[in-house]
Amino acid sequence: MVTNTSGKKKTAVARATIREGEGRVRIDSQPVELVDPELAQLKMLEPFRIADEDLRGDVDVDVSVEGGGVMGQADAARTAIARGLVDFTNDAELRDAFMEFDRSLLVNDVRQSEPKKWGGPGARARYQKSYR
Repeated sequence: MVTNTSGKKKTAVARATIREGEGRVRIDSQPVELVDPELAQLKMLEPFRIADEDLRGDVDVDVSVEGGGVMGQADAARTAIARGLVDFTNDAELRDAFMEFDRSLLVNDVRQSEPKKWGGPGARARYQKSYR
């Protein structure tokens, strides 16, 4: 059985494929152990820590991530992996455990950065006036 899921955070989009296997987790075709910084790596593996490590040995996870920055991609991959595990195992208890731990494991974070407007250096800030 193969499950395809996706996750989003800011402008990062992750697509995960989960199938039966021997515990390989690959992010953009390279082992998750090579992901830098380590904090992003820990964030991506969070769903396995909640589910329990036994599940990791039963599945192979392939994630492709594009867009956004390092931590945005890590959050998107984390959501995609968690959704995939829930779909793959079809386990209501696992879904509840994920929701109890952190809702963003199963639900995309829809917040986007506000676009810059004219008359200032950013979305809300305005250029200062000088009267001298």
